[in-house]
Amino acid sequence: MVRDLSPGQRAYEAKRAAKAGMSLEKWLSAKQKQQAEEERARAKAAEAVKPAKPAKRPGFLARLIERAHKPL
Repeated sequence: MVRDLSPGQRAYEAKRAAKAGMSLEKWLSAKQKQQAEEERARAKAAEAVKPAKPAKRPGFLARLIERAHKPL
């Protein structure tokens, strides 16, 4: 990881790496890759859910003509 870990964080991550059977550096790089993948997936999902453009309100003349066609 780019940022430095405090001694407590480093010890915690070392325990997790040992439990997974990896070295600390390999564990941190795998963790960083996984976070990047999740971020890309979230961005892709957010892009897919993005709403379409709202319908444009008819112009002034179009509204006048529409009102003129309606019965009284």
